[in-house]
Amino acid sequence: MPDYSSLAATVASLTEGESDEVALMATLACELHHSDDRFDWTGFYRVTEPGLLKIGPYQGGHGCLKIPFDRGVCGAAARSGETQLVPDVDAFPGHIACASSTRSELVIPVRNGSGAVIGVLDIDSNQPDAFTPEDARQLEEILHSVFCGRP
Repeated sequence: MPDYSSLAATVASLTEGESDEVALMATLACELHHSDDRFDWTGFYRVTEPGLLKIGPYQGGHGCLKIPFDRGVCGAAARSGETQLVPDVDAFPGHIACASSTRSELVIPVRNGSGAVIGVLDIDSNQPDAFTPEDARQLEEILHSVFCGRP
């Protein structure tokens, strides 16, 4: 598990004064991806029109280009506005296999300062049951600190 307090401090320093959402997502994807060996694919899907996510900045192999809100783990997070902690992707109804190596997944909605969901952070692991509720909580806090102060 990464040292989340150190990671949060690094992210805060790197993103200070930046308001461009894509720049923020790119910086976070890089920092998060390299912070933990469990993170096989780390990236963002952005809400580009009602009910649709499109791939944003990421680290790792290619991702799906489009994900409707009614499909997959990312769609569930965007649709419900709730974090999805999936220990076994094969047991998740409607899972979209963008990469055959993915065994578990953590997807967290990203909100702006107005509270609107602007995207999701998607972290995939090639290990089963790789993520904990503590990972989810810590990453939710980092996302909140980076995006919620920006309308």
